[in-house]
Amino acid sequence: MGYDPTNPMEGRITDLGPRHYTEMLPPVIAANKGKWDYHEIIAPGVLVHVSESGDKCYTVRVGSPRLVSIEYIRELCDIADKHCKGYLRFTTRNNVEFMTDCKDACDALIAELKGRTTKFPIGGTGASITNIVHTQGWVHCHTPATDASGPVKAVMDDLFEYFGSMVLPAQVRIALACCLNMCGAVHASDIAILGIHRKPPMIDHSRITGVCEIPLAISACPLGAVKPAKAQVDGKEVKTVQVNAERCMFCGNCYTMCPAMPLADPDGDGIAILVGGKVSNSKSAPKFSKLVVPFLPNTPPRWPETVSVIRKIVEVYSKDARKYERIGEWAERIGWEKFFEKCDIPFTDKSIDDYRLAYDTWRTTTQFKYTKATDAYTKK
Repeated sequence: MGYDPTNPMEGRITDLGPRHYTEMLPPVIAANKGKWDYHEIIAPGVLVHVSESGDKCYTVRVGSPRLVSIEYIRELCDIADKHCKGYLRFTTRNNVEFMTDCKDACDALIAELKGRTTKFPIGGTGASITNIVHTQGWVHCHTPATDASGPVKAVMDDLFEYFGSMVLPAQVRIALACCLNMCGAVHASDIAILGIHRKPPMIDHSRITGVCEIPLAISACPLGAVKPAKAQVDGKEVKTVQVNAERCMFCGNCYTMCPAMPLADPDGDGIAILVGGKVSNSKSAPKFSKLVVPFLPNTPPRWPETVSVIRKIVEVYSKDARKYERIGEWAERIGWEKFFEKCDIPFTDKSIDDYRLAYDTWRTTTQFKYTKATDAYTKK
């Protein structure tokens, strides 16, 4: 059948791909689209949205791991079938939200979730630490400098008290990206855990001509650090590449295009901590996070150095910040130099300003506060 431009839907197959999301909305949500008047947080992890019509939608937010089993999903569906007529949703931060228009069903749902120990923790709303969003890590990704699920599990275990409560000055969003390609949006999080490579890719000259298109590997480098070269392999000259280490930013793009240029290194890879980013536009403009710890070692399975640094930042922020003040806003008010001192973070020249080459965001004034943290560095 030919295509008829006057009747484009005739004969068209339309049942490919996922179902349209509107088919899966709870009836109370679908009936009140554009009519919601306000919402309240009844308790940590429990919200009620009230419509102009008087309808109410109760939401119970549950933290979950990013990588889940089929059995876990089936259990979630069973709970939703029992208490919420089968309706639930996953948020962008890996939370599960059960929704119902019945207060009694909401209370029964909460009681059942709490009865299942900490498998389905309720929280992550208001002035809490929200569920940590993260990338693939060692499980799936081919260019990670650190794991994702491992550090997230260790950090969230240590900060679990802040997930189910709302005792912080404001919400704290933590994110992890296992390399600086930053699939985890760590550039705009209150606390960011970033996997970093510190050594250029290794080149397997014996494999490269068999598994790589050399022009593709060269053009994949955003900084032009990969150049054509020749090497001797078993007495024969082969075409290969070489890497200018001074130009390399360890992004792994070349390895993505060329499996003979692996980047992973057990000793050189580690974690950097960034602080102060946010997307919210309510009290101040959105902010990029700033580098505060250039390197921490990979120490699986519990990453104690990373956990310790993040715990210290959260505790100092909790005691020192004003109500509704995000971490970046607090640091800017007291001064970033004072932030390093209060959080016991060593100050280095890498901590002075933003991203390399970010001319528009560099602090170009002469103001600088000398603190104990900065004095310790300048005396070296």
